[in-house]
Amino acid sequence: MVTIYGIKNCATMKKAFAWCEARGVDYAFHDYKKSGVPRERLVLWCQHLGWKTLVNSRGTTWRKLSPEQQAITTQSQAVALMLEYPSLIKRPVVETGEQLLVGFTPELFASFVDKAGA
Repeated sequence: MVTIYGIKNCATMKKAFAWCEARGVDYAFHDYKKSGVPRERLVLWCQHLGWKTLVNSRGTTWRKLSPEQQAITTQSQAVALMLEYPSLIKRPVVETGEQLLVGFTPELFASFVDKAGA
């Protein structure tokens, strides 16, 4: 099963949803703006991908942070910020149970979802 984590109204998420629907890919959606992401899951993602991969430092939420908040240097600081501001997490984050993917590129998405057996 493919689980897509993100924010429903995000333009990148809409592209990912449309891609899946056009190809008949079944997926579960977890809106982390509404439901949050458990600390344990964020830590696991950071361990597999690195916290710098997960923090969206290009978005409006990042730009609204104070310079002190932006000066994160550790995984624990990054996790705390992502828990407080879920929109800081890049999107989508896609889990297949065994693999993780962050972001949406049609070619990479196709390769990743095909490996998941979807």
